[in-house]
Amino acid sequence: MQVKQIITDVRVGLIGGYVGTKVMEPVLMKLYELEPEADRQQEDRVRPGPPYEIAARKTAALLGRKLTDKQVEQAGLVFHYGLGMSWGTVYTLLRRLTPLPPAVAGLLTGASLSLLVDEGLTPLLGFSAPNRAYPLSTQVRGFVAHLVYGLSVAGVAESIAFLGRTSSLNAR
Repeated sequence: MQVKQIITDVRVGLIGGYVGTKVMEPVLMKLYELEPEADRQQEDRVRPGPPYEIAARKTAALLGRKLTDKQVEQAGLVFHYGLGMSWGTVYTLLRRLTPLPPAVAGLLTGASLSLLVDEGLTPLLGFSAPNRAYPLSTQVRGFVAHLVYGLSVAGVAESIAFLGRTSSLNAR
């Protein structure tokens, strides 16, 4: 793979990841509103706060820094969007190195983000309560929303590749 191709794929993945994150947010909120009231109450009881803000606080503490609430909020957004943007490159990598069609690569991108990060690393690092503390609807909501994220990344990346007439993302 050429350096120019790698740089293009990273750029496309970052843009797709940003858009995917923006699209995913209202989907998460709508699915939350549709959940049973008892599930929402249980989630609210056990959730220690927004995971990306907890990540920002813990990271700052590891660096010997104490952040104001405003700084935590801002750093949390950097964590949230930074992760979403960087994970978009998983999509371009899948498309570049495998024969997977866009929808499948998008679904795998979203599913991997949900399972590896949300269900794996986030509770493991203490950025959320343990998975078993949440109702099943919480995990289902997150998984579905991340599938939407992945499909959004795919749509953006394929549109950029088509409009830019760049070499196909699936040019192995």
